[in-house]
Amino acid sequence: MKLVTFGNAQQSQVGLLVNNQVYDVHGLNASIPAQMSGILNDWENQEPALKALESAIISGEHAEAGQALEGVSLQAPVPKPTSCRDGYAFRQHVAAARRNRKVDMIAEFDQYPIFYFTNHNAIMGPGPIPCMPDHFEKLDFELEAAIVIGKRGRNVPAAEADAYIAGYMIMNDMSARRLQMEEMLLNLGPAKGKDFSTVIGPWMVTPDELEPYRCEPKPGHVGNSFDLKMKCWVNGKQVSEGSMGDMDWTFAEIVERCSYGADIHPGDVIGSGTVGTGCFLELNGTGLLHDPNYPVQWLQPGDVVDMEITGLGYLSNSIVQEDSNMSILALKKNL
Repeated sequence: MKLVTFGNAQQSQVGLLVNNQVYDVHGLNASIPAQMSGILNDWENQEPALKALESAIISGEHAEAGQALEGVSLQAPVPKPTSCRDGYAFRQHVAAARRNRKVDMIAEFDQYPIFYFTNHNAIMGPGPIPCMPDHFEKLDFELEAAIVIGKRGRNVPAAEADAYIAGYMIMNDMSARRLQMEEMLLNLGPAKGKDFSTVIGPWMVTPDELEPYRCEPKPGHVGNSFDLKMKCWVNGKQVSEGSMGDMDWTFAEIVERCSYGADIHPGDVIGSGTVGTGCFLELNGTGLLHDPNYPVQWLQPGDVVDMEITGLGYLSNSIVQEDSNMSILALKKNL
């Protein structure tokens, strides 16, 4: 199934996406909650109800109830996650970033998966991404996949963790690199470099739809892996390409670590981390390593960022500069 959240800031509801038509699930079955949070909090019961509704739609029972996808306003499929973590699962990205800084690959990457918490109140979906002036000091995209948790758990073994995943989405972990790099010199963060926008969407895809793409995880790893092609374009020019199958740490292993000594909850969103080639920070560093005259690129006001992952859809965003002169960089103390 593909589930969307659509509507506006005053009223939104969950829809089933079937053949490019969006169907209001609560309108067709009042026992299904109208909001994604209600559905995820009762995922064990709501998933079969949604599948039954999807079957009825496909059979033609609700032929007049759909709205054309292009005519609805999509929000983030999980508009208000209970939390949002981001992992670090692609060795290619980590190794390239460290090589570009002329430091050795860190051995701990291969020992355990890591993650950080980002701002779950700054989740966005398709459409404009408002950015403050300081964000444009090396503004970057990050091409990732994400999962949403569908049931509560604690100390979940990796071998069982895939059963806790309700769905998959595209994620764009927006990054203000100057803010990020400055504050991380203090060995804390990332914080202001990340907390202004994390984009997910355009819809949540249930795991059963990805079965045709299943592949073996990397040797020595546990959990589902899918060969889903990942691509990103900026202003129509392709800048990134990889595969979810290149994840060294699986989502199951990341969930295992997230849940150690802590509850995971329905509605928690967890990102994969950046795919290899999946951000300007990496691309610029690699380019400069080979050519000191490489034309460095960062996102600018008016840029359009398009991301596509096989089976998960096409996520499009435009970069908008907020009408504000406020600068936290200007507040730094001059010592």
